[in-house]
Amino acid sequence: MSTHTLSVLVENAPGVLARIAALFSRRGFNIESLAVGPTESDKLSRMTVVAQVDDELVLEQLVKQLNKLVEVIKVVELEQNAVKRELVLVKVRSDLGNRSQIIDTVSLFRGKAVDVGPESITVEATGSREKLDALVEMLKPYGVIELVQSGQVALGRGARTITDKTRSQG
Repeated sequence: MSTHTLSVLVENAPGVLARIAALFSRRGFNIESLAVGPTESDKLSRMTVVAQVDDELVLEQLVKQLNKLVEVIKVVELEQNAVKRELVLVKVRSDLGNRSQIIDTVSLFRGKAVDVGPESITVEATGSREKLDALVEMLKPYGVIELVQSGQVALGRGARTITDKTRSQG
């Protein structure tokens, strides 16, 4: 199986996320990561979907089915060199004795402390899944209390955009 990242430009309307997730489910695909958010236009949202697909023809069929949905404006498979990022927030056990060590560790990963309490510190970092996994591994000895990780967001490199053409031909 290979991992594919799809950027799906959709109308900003209720139920679109559910219809697209249902399409993946009906086809038997597991969505590894899903992130949805607004775009430069109030009328549009962008979905970044990361899924494992075992056959390129099946992926092509999935893209065609996505394009048939009324609310879908365009579907683009992003190349491996696209800009891809995730966000992680980690709450770690902390006291005066180890707080500076935790902050030093987090700064190695270009992260930062976003909340400090008497018994814990919450840190944030962005980057690739591998980078964030490595950060979490480094924080485990201190005691990870809570962790939340976003889905992947991604944009293609260069000047072209997903909105260059209004609807893809699937």
